[in-house]
Amino acid sequence: MIRRSVILTIAAVVSAVGLAVVVALPAAADWYGNRHQESDAYATGAEAKSARASVPRWLADEAESVRYAMRTTGGDRLLKATLPDERLPDGCTTEPRPQAQEVALKENWFPKDARGKATARCGLYYAYMDGTTLYAWQHNDDWLRAERSEPAR
Repeated sequence: MIRRSVILTIAAVVSAVGLAVVVALPAAADWYGNRHQESDAYATGAEAKSARASVPRWLADEAESVRYAMRTTGGDRLLKATLPDERLPDGCTTEPRPQAQEVALKENWFPKDARGKATARCGLYYAYMDGTTLYAWQHNDDWLRAERSEPAR
């Protein structure tokens, strides 16, 4: 009788631990992967640039509905903004199909298929327009290369 109780207790503990691992492990992985990521929304490009020095200066001040995400431990960035017209901001150059880096950050407001749509470079950002909406992202590797080429201050 005692042996049966011990076996049932062990089985219950193993089941509880297994369930806890199944539930807690994905949550912990999500927290760990996103703990250095920040995201914010701004009414205008001017507000975004005023709030964060890392928002690209080429973003038009009059851009609206600006969404911005960044990794605090590197140069990965996402940017979405509504522009006054269907033209890329000044400082952007169109390319037939730039060899765009992957989009390293994930946000529900940024398209998962953006990499294949890149048609422009805006500074270190890959970009494309969808009507008046600008989608742009910067990859950490490009940012690191640019950082290494700048002289020390």
